[in-house]
Amino acid sequence: MIAIIGYGLGNVGAIRNMLSRIGAPCTITVDPDEIRAATHLLLPGIGSFDAGMERLHASGLVPLLNQRVLDERIPVLGICLGMQLMTHGSAEGIAPGLGWVNAHCERFNEHPGDGLPLRVPHMRWNRVTPVRPTPLLDPSDPDPCWFYFTHSYHVVCRDPALLAGTTQYRDDFCSMYHTGNIVGAQFHPEKSHRYGISLLTRFSQWTVTP
Repeated sequence: MIAIIGYGLGNVGAIRNMLSRIGAPCTITVDPDEIRAATHLLLPGIGSFDAGMERLHASGLVPLLNQRVLDERIPVLGICLGMQLMTHGSAEGIAPGLGWVNAHCERFNEHPGDGLPLRVPHMRWNRVTPVRPTPLLDPSDPDPCWFYFTHSYHVVCRDPALLAGTTQYRDDFCSMYHTGNIVGAQFHPEKSHRYGISLLTRFSQWTVTP
């Protein structure tokens, strides 16, 4: 059972519909018992970093999520803001993140040094290039990976070994990271048609080796 954390931010209905379409049992929940029983966790998110952390803390779930992710090491996928919340923090606000991943979040530079303005937010279909094998993307797959993005901030990995996928928006940025049982995706698989279906299918079938 995939527990989609329903803390009030994110396209949880669309995520549930896509998981149901591929036959993956799932529930939108903030029920501690359902989260304890889950085999996978999915942390969605749309909006600002501080608001996301405030809602997570208000739910009272942070200690349980820490236990399930850090101690029990069940598979977890963070989507968009959810990916960012799993880092140490963001230039968007002052709240500390969950700190599961050695990374932080920065805003795209709207006025880069080449003098050509960059449109922010980054809102479009764009390609994700895998940089190493991960549970959810395979660099040997000949079919390019295209996903839908909408975001103004992006993750900067302090440890380059975390980087799993990059996307070009003037410069390359981290569009996916992976460490152990944790994967973050800056894009929205629930809006990405067959590419999103493929990624969520891989997630639903992922088991973490102790």
